[in-house]
Amino acid sequence: MSDKLLTPIEIGLTAAIVAIEEHEPLVLTARGGDGLTGLPFGPFDAPSHRTFEIGLRAWVEEQAGLRLGYVEQLYTFGDRGRHAETGDTGAHMVSIGYLALTRAAEGTANAASFEPWYRFFPWEDWREAPPAIIARDIIPALTAWAEEETPETTRALPRKDRVRFYFGLEGASWDEERVLDRYELLYEAGLVEEARRDGRPAALARRTLPALGTSMRFDHRRILATGIARLRAKLKYRPVVFELLPAEFTLTELQYTVEAISGRHLHKQNFRRLVETEALVEPTGVMSTQTGGRPAALYRFRRDVLQERPAPGLRVRSRR
Repeated sequence: MSDKLLTPIEIGLTAAIVAIEEHEPLVLTARGGDGLTGLPFGPFDAPSHRTFEIGLRAWVEEQAGLRLGYVEQLYTFGDRGRHAETGDTGAHMVSIGYLALTRAAEGTANAASFEPWYRFFPWEDWREAPPAIIARDIIPALTAWAEEETPETTRALPRKDRVRFYFGLEGASWDEERVLDRYELLYEAGLVEEARRDGRPAALARRTLPALGTSMRFDHRRILATGIARLRAKLKYRPVVFELLPAEFTLTELQYTVEAISGRHLHKQNFRRLVETEALVEPTGVMSTQTGGRPAALYRFRRDVLQERPAPGLRVRSRR
């Protein structure tokens, strides 16, 4: 048996808590002692919490005053150095990431507050048009980085192909689910602040580039990217969107919520035909007068659909 001392490991729980307000996707954030914005996180206390999820719900309610609804585990983030500081010789922090959905975007306690998630990923919001930051800043920098690649690369796909596939160039289509792929490509190329902070060689050569979105502490932007990608994918085969809506809603509110999450503009009539075909909602028989225009019919989620088929969701297609 080796006499080498083992590095102690601590388990943390990190939550990407999402809400929708005024047709904007928001994520709960907390500012740390280092002044950087991050996701809420806390330790797993084995004596007090029987499961990781119980622990997550408990400290989110204690720290932020929120009772979470839908919760699912994302991934275990344990990369070496992910939670370390210069000269730190303490325990290695492994974090279990979660995606949580809530209808309450107000009333948070302490220093927690909801912020638009496109503040952290401005290149992901295609609702109005392709974001200007892609053509202006991202593609020129990624192209220059891709041209530096040597033939000895060990990647299955060379840099140029990954740039083309992930950002929808040269005939490739934009895939809204590749949020994590795009962020990790920007990190690898040294184009985001986290890469500069971590001392990646590629980042040292690109110090003069403008900031690409708001950075987060540790690897929290990577965790958030994982959560956004998971939620965008789940829209298509699970009725998770209704976890973010009130019990009764108009079809316009439903469309705006799907657009907010997917970052894509949807054709109104095609969307309504899809909703009708999927039979996910049913009319309440009540009209809403809070639309600012003509009264609109109110609908609710039709829960029977969960027993009728295994993968009820909205397989939306954008106009682009």
